[in-house]
Order: sequence, then C-alpha cells, then structure tokens
Amino acid sequence: MDARQTELANPFGMDSECENCPELCGTRSSVVHGYGDVGGDFLVVAEAPDSGADRAGSPLAGERGSRLRSMFAELGFVEPLEDTESTGGDDGEIEDPHEPTVRNAFFTHLTRCHHPERPATEEERANCEPFLNAEIRMINPQIIVPVGQRPLEALAIEYTTRAPDSFDVESEHASTVRGRGFELVPMCDPTAASADQREAFLEHLRENVLQRDYRQTKGRRSR
Repeated sequence: MDARQTELANPFGMDSECENCPELCGTRSSVVHGYGDVGGDFLVVAEAPDSGADRAGSPLAGERGSRLRSMFAELGFVEPLEDTESTGGDDGEIEDPHEPTVRNAFFTHLTRCHHPERPATEEERANCEPFLNAEIRMINPQIIVPVGQRPLEALAIEYTTRAPDSFDVESEHASTVRGRGFELVPMCDPTAASADQREAFLEHLRENVLQRDYRQTKGRRSR
C-alpha cells in the first residue's frame, strides 16, 4: 500500500453524504466510494454497488465485490476472504471481511449509490463522473479493468480512439485494449460469468499482463 496512505476505504475523503441524485438518497444505505491502494497500478471499475456493497459501504462486499475479491486474491492483490473471516483482533473481535488488505489495486464504481429496482440513469452517471475522474487522476493507474458493458463503454469514450458502441464486453473479455495513456483489460460481470470466462481472465492477466513490463505504456509520475 502507498506509504502515505492512512485509509483503504474512501482514501480521498470523497463526499459520503452526497445528495446530487435525489431519487437515490432514499434508496441507498451508503455512498460507496473506492477502496484500495492509491498507489496501485490496477484500477477495477464496476458499474454500481449491489445491495450487499450498499449495506457494507464497500466495493468488495456483495456478490459482485466478493467474486472480484476472490479473483484478485488469486492474483495476489487482495487478502483472501477466509483469512479475515477467521482472524480476530487483540480484543477478540472478528475483523471486517469487507476491509481486506489490498496491494497494487483500487476498486471502485461508475456510480456510487444503489437503487433496488433499476440501474443508474445517464444523468445519475454524469453526476458521479467527477468522483471516478478524480480517482483516475490521483491514482494514475497503468491498467484499468472495466467490469461489465457500461463501464467499458464509459471508459472507452475517454481513453480509447474507438467508438463506445463498437465494444462488446463478451468479445473483449480477457483481452488488452490499448488506450490513451492506459491499457484496458475488460471483464464480464463476474456474477454472470462462466467458470471458463473467469479462468480466461485470470490466465490473461497472469500470462499477458503481469509477466511483462506493463508500466511501459506510459511514463510514471512521482508519487
């Protein structure tokens, strides 16, 4: 973790009481900002918090977050879930399983609030865009992992020369897309992905990303 970082949860102190989207204020339990290593080379961007992430206030909670955590634990970025579930602190309490140690990766969403009946509208996504833009600017990642179709299209607008509607996450899954300053490694939503798709993504990162000097894609700024 970055030596100057003191918190993994919402390390940039973003507004936890945001009221920019009035319809979401009454449906959410929390505003789920990013979590992880602010000095990380990898930024993982899912679409929106599910009900579990909303309750816990963490992008690594809920069904999607738990599956992402499991996959990135296999790659060595995240503490395995079973470790924190079985480890107690000095006072005998169980550590929060949604606040694991994370190294070299940061997890976040396009939109920060949960609605139980619908996805975020375009206006709501636009309202959240400054949060994501600020995280990208401050983290300055080498690799961005868009999780699902909407994050892939949203990131394509800013960071590739292709039209967003030319991307299909099913066909781009477990591949590397050259962007403007970053590489994108798209991933199907792990809550709907098959076992073969899961393994394909892990293999691609192991064999085609982590085994080479991915930092050559752009110059690293000092931290």
